[in-house]
Amino acid sequence: MRIVPLFLPLVFTPLLAFADATLPTVDKPGTKDSAAIGRYEGSLIVEYQASAFDATRLPASILERADPERRTSSNNAVFQAQKTIDAEGRLARVVYLQPIGRSPLEVQRNYQDVVKAKGGEMIYECDGDDCGGDATSGAGHGGGDMGLIDILFPAERIDADAFSNAACAVNQVHADQHYSVSRYGSDAAQTTVAVLTYAVRDDLYCKAFNARTMAMVVVVEAKSREQKMVTVSSSELGAAIAGSGRIALYGILFDIDQAQLKPASSAQLEQIGRLLKNDDALKLMIVGHTDNQGSVAHNLELSKRRADAVVAALTAQYGIAADRLIAQGMGSVAPVASNDSEDGRAKNRRVELVKQ
Repeated sequence: MRIVPLFLPLVFTPLLAFADATLPTVDKPGTKDSAAIGRYEGSLIVEYQASAFDATRLPASILERADPERRTSSNNAVFQAQKTIDAEGRLARVVYLQPIGRSPLEVQRNYQDVVKAKGGEMIYECDGDDCGGDATSGAGHGGGDMGLIDILFPAERIDADAFSNAACAVNQVHADQHYSVSRYGSDAAQTTVAVLTYAVRDDLYCKAFNARTMAMVVVVEAKSREQKMVTVSSSELGAAIAGSGRIALYGILFDIDQAQLKPASSAQLEQIGRLLKNDDALKLMIVGHTDNQGSVAHNLELSKRRADAVVAALTAQYGIAADRLIAQGMGSVAPVASNDSEDGRAKNRRVELVKQ
């Protein structure tokens, strides 16, 4: 039990509610390995997040400083890779505590061997400072530079108490960083694997993990997205616009960071075209919105190009007069949900119809 002097200011007492990291003997409840890659023998899961279908962008070159004016929500300078790997499908982020005496390099090489045995290819790998950005701070740091850990498993994704095993595994200072991103399988069944290994450095609340190797494994298994979005009919569009002057649509789809309409968008575009044909006097603004991933300027330009693509499709494919439509990009400035979660970012990526 920690003894606290009676004269200690009250401002420090909330820390007593947090439990220090402890060496686990079993996996964190409710977690499991990704069947696509497995785990290093003797390791234990201390943090885990998964979704049936999601997208991620993985660094495939050295991290470089972006716009000098850009900062993250933690006041870190933004660093990005010029080359990236975009992947979407079944996504899992798993953080493992490795057995005593196993180095980050040894664990990294074992994961690489698994990919090679599956006939995969190594796309990019780096070590320590050669990876660019901050190679030693945990995801919980602020006021410095972004590092790989901030991209692979940002601190806001960790829904855990301070100094818990999950928080200590990701948020603490670390050393001896090694990173790789690789792929295996055919295009239709491709698996993308990113692995970041490092050794935790802490002699206070997270001292149970001091000098222990962690493996942060991000796995994306390509799969078809379940078609869950309901196409909004032309009559429903008309009712919403008559009532509130606008409606947000999620059935107009684009690939990550792209402005080319996906074929699955045709059903919703057809209903918009039908609405405009049934009401010759109606004029609309087509407004594109993004989440906050990427720079403000980039998102503003991307959202405008997406709105332009919708206008182009409505005029070319559905015969709508161009002077009835205005394309507008809003970027990330008008979110309808928090950008701190995948669900929130998905809600913010939308196209809105607004009555002129």
